[in-house]
Amino acid sequence: MMKKALVVKNLTVSYDQLSVLWDINFEMASRQIIGIIGPNGAGKSTLIQALLGLIKTISGTVEFLGKSLKKSKRRVAYVPQKKTIDWKFPITLLDVVLMGGYCRLKGLKWYRKSDYERAIRLIKLMEMEDLKERQISELSMGQQQRLFIARALMQDADLFLLDEPFAGVDKTTETLIMQILNRLKKEGKTILMVHHDLNTVESYFDSLIILNTSLVASGKTESIFNLRYLNQAYGEKGVLLDEAMRICLRKSSGVV
Repeated sequence: MMKKALVVKNLTVSYDQLSVLWDINFEMASRQIIGIIGPNGAGKSTLIQALLGLIKTISGTVEFLGKSLKKSKRRVAYVPQKKTIDWKFPITLLDVVLMGGYCRLKGLKWYRKSDYERAIRLIKLMEMEDLKERQISELSMGQQQRLFIARALMQDADLFLLDEPFAGVDKTTETLIMQILNRLKKEGKTILMVHHDLNTVESYFDSLIILNTSLVASGKTESIFNLRYLNQAYGEKGVLLDEAMRICLRKSSGVV
Protein backbone atom coordinates (compact mmCIF):
# COMPACT_ATOMS: atom_id res chain seq x y z
CA MET A 1 0.00 0.00 0.00
CA MET A 2 1.34 3.43 -0.98
CA LYS A 3 2.43 5.59 1.95
CA LYS A 4 0.33 8.67 2.76
CA ALA A 5 2.13 11.91 1.97
CA LEU A 6 -0.57 14.10 3.46
CA VAL A 7 -3.49 13.51 5.82
CA VAL A 8 -5.80 16.44 6.63
CA LYS A 9 -8.64 16.18 9.15
CA ASN A 10 -11.32 18.75 10.01
CA LEU A 11 -9.28 21.75 8.83
CA THR A 12 -11.15 25.06 9.18
CA VAL A 13 -9.86 28.60 8.56
CA SER A 14 -11.81 31.83 9.09
CA TYR A 15 -11.03 35.52 8.60
CA ASP A 16 -13.15 38.01 10.57
CA GLN A 17 -15.81 35.35 11.20
CA LEU A 18 -15.99 34.54 7.47
CA SER A 19 -15.18 30.92 6.61
CA VAL A 20 -12.39 30.65 4.03
CA LEU A 21 -11.98 26.89 4.41
CA TRP A 22 -14.58 24.74 6.10
CA ASP A 23 -14.04 21.27 7.57
CA ILE A 24 -11.53 20.03 4.99
CA ASN A 25 -10.76 16.29 5.07
CA PHE A 26 -8.62 14.34 2.61
CA GLU A 27 -5.71 11.93 2.30
CA MET A 28 -3.14 11.86 -0.49
CA ALA A 29 -0.71 9.07 -1.31
CA SER A 30 2.97 9.77 -1.89
CA ARG A 31 4.96 9.61 -5.14
CA GLN A 32 2.54 11.60 -7.27
CA ILE A 33 1.81 15.09 -8.57
CA ILE A 34 -1.35 16.50 -7.00
CA GLY A 35 -3.25 19.55 -8.21
CA ILE A 36 -5.42 21.92 -6.18
CA ILE A 37 -8.07 23.48 -8.43
CA GLY A 38 -11.13 25.67 -7.94
CA PRO A 39 -12.43 29.15 -8.78
CA ASN A 40 -10.82 32.38 -7.57
CA GLY A 41 -11.50 32.85 -3.88
CA ALA A 42 -12.01 29.12 -3.31
CA GLY A 43 -9.25 28.97 -0.68
CA LYS A 44 -6.54 27.20 -2.68
CA SER A 45 -3.61 29.34 -1.53
CA THR A 46 -5.11 29.51 1.95
CA LEU A 47 -5.07 25.71 2.07
CA ILE A 48 -1.34 25.60 1.27
CA GLN A 49 -0.58 28.22 3.92
CA ALA A 50 -2.78 26.51 6.51
CA LEU A 51 -1.09 23.16 5.93
CA LEU A 52 2.28 24.81 6.57
CA GLY A 53 1.11 26.66 9.68
CA LEU A 54 1.65 30.04 8.03
CA ILE A 55 -1.86 31.16 8.94
CA LYS A 56 -3.91 30.38 12.01
CA THR A 57 -6.51 27.64 11.83
CA ILE A 58 -9.63 27.30 13.96
CA SER A 59 -9.51 23.53 14.00
CA GLY A 60 -7.97 20.54 12.33
CA THR A 61 -4.85 18.40 12.16
CA VAL A 62 -2.30 17.87 9.39
CA GLU A 63 0.20 15.04 8.98
CA PHE A 64 3.10 15.17 6.54
CA LEU A 65 4.57 11.78 5.71
CA GLY A 66 3.02 10.31 8.85
CA LYS A 67 4.28 13.01 11.21
CA SER A 68 3.39 16.50 12.41
CA LEU A 69 4.83 19.49 10.56
CA LYS A 70 7.21 20.13 13.45
CA LYS A 71 8.72 16.66 13.12
CA SER A 72 8.77 16.60 9.30
CA LYS A 73 9.63 20.23 8.55
CA ARG A 74 12.97 19.49 6.89
CA ARG A 75 11.26 17.07 4.52
CA VAL A 76 8.72 19.66 3.32
CA ALA A 77 9.63 22.42 0.84
CA TYR A 78 7.46 25.42 -0.02
CA VAL A 79 7.46 27.57 -3.16
CA PRO A 80 5.31 30.67 -2.46
CA GLN A 81 3.60 32.93 -4.97
CA LYS A 82 6.05 35.29 -6.63
CA LYS A 83 4.05 38.33 -5.51
CA THR A 84 4.89 37.57 -1.86
CA ILE A 85 8.65 37.97 -2.45
CA ASP A 86 10.58 41.23 -2.02
CA TRP A 87 12.34 41.23 -5.40
CA LYS A 88 14.20 44.46 -4.58
CA PHE A 89 16.18 42.79 -1.79
CA PRO A 90 19.90 42.94 -2.72
CA ILE A 91 20.75 39.26 -3.08
CA THR A 92 22.02 37.12 -5.92
CA LEU A 93 20.38 34.11 -7.54
CA LEU A 94 23.09 31.80 -6.12
CA ASP A 95 22.56 33.13 -2.58
CA VAL A 96 18.81 32.44 -2.76
CA VAL A 97 19.33 28.86 -3.93
CA LEU A 98 21.87 28.26 -1.16
CA MET A 99 19.23 29.29 1.39
CA GLY A 100 17.38 26.10 0.57
CA GLY A 101 20.16 24.10 2.21
CA TYR A 102 20.42 26.20 5.36
CA CYS A 103 18.36 23.82 7.52
CA ARG A 104 20.89 21.03 6.88
CA LEU A 105 23.91 23.05 8.03
CA LYS A 106 25.54 22.34 11.37
CA GLY A 107 27.77 24.18 13.82
CA LEU A 108 28.55 27.70 12.64
CA LYS A 109 26.12 27.44 9.71
CA TRP A 110 28.76 27.88 7.03
CA TYR A 111 28.11 26.58 3.55
CA ARG A 112 30.52 23.93 2.39
CA LYS A 113 32.08 23.47 -1.02
CA SER A 114 29.61 20.66 -1.68
CA ASP A 115 26.71 23.05 -0.96
CA TYR A 116 27.96 25.52 -3.57
CA GLU A 117 28.47 22.73 -6.07
CA ARG A 118 24.95 21.41 -5.51
CA ALA A 119 23.44 24.90 -5.81
CA ILE A 120 25.23 25.49 -9.10
CA ARG A 121 24.04 22.11 -10.43
CA LEU A 122 20.45 23.05 -9.62
CA ILE A 123 20.84 26.47 -11.24
CA LYS A 124 22.16 24.72 -14.33
CA LEU A 125 19.20 22.33 -14.22
CA MET A 126 16.95 25.39 -14.35
CA GLU A 127 18.92 26.65 -17.37
CA MET A 128 20.11 29.79 -15.55
CA GLU A 129 23.83 29.07 -15.06
CA ASP A 130 24.86 32.36 -16.67
CA LEU A 131 22.67 34.27 -14.19
CA LYS A 132 23.97 32.84 -10.91
CA GLU A 133 25.61 36.15 -9.82
CA ARG A 134 22.70 38.26 -11.06
CA GLN A 135 20.61 40.27 -8.58
CA ILE A 136 17.12 38.78 -8.27
CA SER A 137 15.55 42.12 -9.22
CA GLU A 138 16.98 41.63 -12.73
CA LEU A 139 15.22 38.32 -13.38
CA SER A 140 12.20 37.84 -15.61
CA MET A 141 8.98 36.37 -14.16
CA GLY A 142 9.81 32.94 -15.54
CA GLN A 143 13.34 33.10 -14.13
CA GLN A 144 11.98 34.17 -10.75
CA GLN A 145 9.79 31.08 -10.60
CA ARG A 146 12.63 28.77 -11.63
CA LEU A 147 14.81 30.38 -8.94
CA PHE A 148 12.50 29.45 -6.08
CA ILE A 149 11.95 25.96 -7.39
CA ALA A 150 15.74 25.54 -7.42
CA ARG A 151 15.81 26.74 -3.80
CA ALA A 152 13.17 24.15 -2.88
CA LEU A 153 15.20 21.44 -4.63
CA MET A 154 18.26 22.50 -2.64
CA GLN A 155 16.39 21.51 0.52
CA ASP A 156 16.28 17.91 -0.74
CA ALA A 157 12.74 17.52 0.56
CA ASP A 158 10.33 14.63 0.03
CA LEU A 159 7.16 16.73 -0.25
CA PHE A 160 6.96 19.95 -2.30
CA LEU A 161 4.14 22.49 -1.95
CA LEU A 162 3.92 25.00 -4.81
CA ASP A 163 1.51 27.95 -4.85
CA GLU A 164 0.63 28.89 -8.45
CA PRO A 165 4.03 28.01 -9.97
CA PHE A 166 2.87 28.79 -13.53
CA ALA A 167 1.39 32.24 -12.87
CA GLY A 168 2.92 34.72 -15.33
CA VAL A 169 5.46 32.30 -16.82
CA ASP A 170 5.91 31.46 -20.50
CA LYS A 171 5.11 28.05 -21.97
CA THR A 172 8.81 27.11 -22.25
CA THR A 173 9.32 27.68 -18.52
CA GLU A 174 6.12 25.79 -17.68
CA THR A 175 7.27 22.82 -19.76
CA LEU A 176 10.71 22.84 -18.10
CA ILE A 177 9.18 22.96 -14.62
CA MET A 178 6.82 20.07 -15.39
CA GLN A 179 9.72 17.98 -16.69
CA ILE A 180 11.57 18.55 -13.42
CA LEU A 181 8.49 17.78 -11.31
CA ASN A 182 7.92 14.54 -13.19
CA ARG A 183 11.52 13.59 -12.59
CA LEU A 184 11.07 14.26 -8.88
CA LYS A 185 8.02 12.00 -8.87
CA LYS A 186 10.06 9.20 -10.43
CA GLU A 187 12.59 9.70 -7.62
CA GLY A 188 9.85 9.07 -5.07
CA LYS A 189 8.94 12.68 -4.25
CA THR A 190 5.42 14.09 -3.88
CA ILE A 191 4.33 17.43 -5.34
CA LEU A 192 1.21 19.38 -4.34
CA MET A 193 0.45 22.57 -6.25
CA VAL A 194 -2.23 25.19 -6.86
CA HIS A 195 -3.21 25.29 -10.53
CA HIS A 196 -5.62 27.28 -12.71
CA ASP A 197 -5.46 26.01 -16.28
CA LEU A 198 -8.15 23.34 -16.61
CA ASN A 199 -6.87 22.38 -20.06
CA THR A 200 -3.70 20.85 -18.60
CA VAL A 201 -5.17 19.16 -15.53
CA GLU A 202 -5.42 15.67 -17.01
CA SER A 203 -1.91 15.69 -18.43
CA TYR A 204 -0.26 17.21 -15.33
CA PHE A 205 -1.83 15.57 -12.28
CA ASP A 206 -2.18 12.05 -10.91
CA SER A 207 -4.66 13.23 -8.27
CA LEU A 208 -6.73 16.33 -7.54
CA ILE A 209 -8.16 18.35 -4.68
CA ILE A 210 -11.17 20.34 -5.91
CA LEU A 211 -12.08 23.22 -3.62
CA ASN A 212 -14.67 25.92 -3.22
CA THR A 213 -14.36 26.92 0.45
CA SER A 214 -15.31 23.36 1.37
CA LEU A 215 -13.89 20.24 -0.24
CA VAL A 216 -15.79 19.36 -3.41
CA ALA A 217 -13.82 16.19 -4.15
CA SER A 218 -10.40 14.57 -3.80
CA GLY A 219 -8.93 11.54 -5.48
CA LYS A 220 -7.48 10.28 -8.73
CA THR A 221 -7.77 12.76 -11.59
CA GLU A 222 -9.40 10.19 -13.88
CA SER A 223 -12.16 9.63 -11.31
CA ILE A 224 -13.06 13.16 -10.22
CA PHE A 225 -12.15 15.48 -13.10
CA ASN A 226 -15.65 15.42 -14.53
CA LEU A 227 -18.65 17.67 -15.05
CA ARG A 228 -20.34 16.63 -11.81
CA TYR A 229 -17.56 17.94 -9.56
CA LEU A 230 -16.54 20.83 -11.80
CA ASN A 231 -20.14 22.02 -11.78
CA GLN A 232 -20.12 21.97 -7.98
CA ALA A 233 -16.87 23.94 -7.84
CA TYR A 234 -17.40 26.42 -10.68
CA GLY A 235 -21.19 26.53 -10.87
CA GLU A 236 -21.45 30.22 -10.01
CA LYS A 237 -18.52 31.19 -12.23
CA GLY A 238 -20.08 31.09 -15.69
CA VAL A 239 -17.01 31.53 -17.87
CA LEU A 240 -14.96 28.98 -15.96
CA LEU A 241 -17.80 26.47 -15.93
CA ASP A 242 -18.19 26.85 -19.70
CA GLU A 243 -14.51 26.03 -20.11
CA ALA A 244 -14.83 23.07 -17.79
CA MET A 245 -17.81 21.78 -19.78
CA ARG A 246 -15.89 22.06 -23.05
CA ILE A 247 -13.04 20.03 -21.59
CA CYS A 248 -15.38 17.33 -20.29
CA LEU A 249 -17.25 17.13 -23.59
CA ARG A 250 -13.98 16.73 -25.49
CA LYS A 251 -13.01 14.01 -23.03
CA SER A 252 -16.28 12.09 -23.37
CA SER A 253 -16.23 12.29 -27.18
CA GLY A 254 -12.60 11.15 -27.39
CA VAL A 255 -11.38 14.45 -28.85
CA VAL A 256 -8.06 15.52 -27.32
